[in-house]
Amino acid sequence: MRRILAQARKELTQISRDRLALTLALALPLVLVLLLSNAIALTVTDLPLVVLDFDSSPQSRELIAAYRASLSFRVVSWPTSRPAEEALSSNTAKAVLIIPSHFGRDVLRRWPTEVQVLMDATDANTAKLMQGYSTQIIRAYTQAGRDARPLVGAQTRLWYNPGRESRKFYAPGMFVLGLSMFPPLLAALAMSKEGEQKTILQVYASSISAHEFLLGKILAFMLIAMAEWLVSLTAMFVVFGLGFAGDPTPLLVGTVFYAFCVATYGTLIGAAIPNQAAAIQAVALGGFLLVFLLSGLIFPVENIPASLRWISNII
Repeated sequence: MRRILAQARKELTQISRDRLALTLALALPLVLVLLLSNAIALTVTDLPLVVLDFDSSPQSRELIAAYRASLSFRVVSWPTSRPAEEALSSNTAKAVLIIPSHFGRDVLRRWPTEVQVLMDATDANTAKLMQGYSTQIIRAYTQAGRDARPLVGAQTRLWYNPGRESRKFYAPGMFVLGLSMFPPLLAALAMSKEGEQKTILQVYASSISAHEFLLGKILAFMLIAMAEWLVSLTAMFVVFGLGFAGDPTPLLVGTVFYAFCVATYGTLIGAAIPNQAAAIQAVALGGFLLVFLLSGLIFPVENIPASLRWISNII
């Protein structure tokens, strides 16, 4: 055990003297969590919307107020004398709401009436989201104007991420992605460097055994993984407003085992591939692509084909 601890202390000393390795170990995972968690979003907000109100009735103003109250749209000014298509082609707006001149009269008479919503479908996903948001706003406006109310109404309550904030959804995934990527990368670089620079010969000539040498390296990079976990977890609490739901013991225990797995994976990759460039590619394949695509971060595990789902279970 003394030799294992000495080997771990030697690895930590080398990394502490290497500013690039320290940055890779602590700073880059934090940047990954902060950057990707804010870059990926499940919802869109603040979409510019042009309103052409040809009715100017209290009913049309109520509909416009419903759009203004939405977090998804931001109403921008546009003269009614200019064509609606020009607002889209000039990138002034992502959508145009056109209210006909008879809108208020038809609403008061309970007659079927229509409004037109033109959308910029350059980005098909954004256009689909805008269509859904606009449909919900108009449906809510229509139901609010009815006198008869249903006897039974259903209300949905979200227990997980009630505000449906994308940052709170993706931040934990990026948190684990950083743990699965950077500690094994450092371990693989340190191990492959021994073979590339032939310093492994000093290990062969020493009295340390193979398992003591490997366990010492694994222990060192486990400690690095735990330090990265602590830094990233602090960012989750401070920046994203997350917290522990229930007993944190399973997370703490699972993190120790996960840190052991990723440190072992990187160490064995470096031992098998005595070339730093090739070792980086191998770690990137297993530590980034597989975790990014098959862990449930992007696609639900249930939607992954059964022929590949066993890889997801291993990850």
